[in-house]
Amino acid sequence: MRIRTAHADDAEGACEVLRRSIKELCVADHGDDLQSIEGWLSNKTPENVRSWIAAPTQRLLVAEKDGRIVGIGGATEAGEITLNYVSPDARFQGVSKAILAALEGYLREKGQKRSTLSSTLTAHQFYCTAGYENAGEPQAWGKLRSQPMAKTL
Repeated sequence: MRIRTAHADDAEGACEVLRRSIKELCVADHGDDLQSIEGWLSNKTPENVRSWIAAPTQRLLVAEKDGRIVGIGGATEAGEITLNYVSPDARFQGVSKAILAALEGYLREKGQKRSTLSSTLTAHQFYCTAGYENAGEPQAWGKLRSQPMAKTL
């Protein structure tokens, strides 16, 4: 597996990973509720992924395995991890952990001493294991909830 900075031509594959991960792996969050899934997926388009890749104040990474994108992660210069999704085909193979480590490295390079994120229910234990702690009350976005978390880098 290789973690690298995303390029515009990665947008289709990265978008597919985002959409499949949300639909297939985040059932604990959306409960197969079509309205919740559609809301969550509404901005997960190749065009938006391209714009995230091009944004100068953040970095998007992809994980590649055998020439296929199997994960995508993103972080802002300000210290927020915005994405960390894995393909259902690559779950429990260390993809999210490798992406998280690379994103934290990026944040350190940018001089950040702290990383923040909003965790899904699905990913909460993963982030706790990685040293993140709850940083406030859960937030609602529609029927979905996210848990603000933070970690000293």
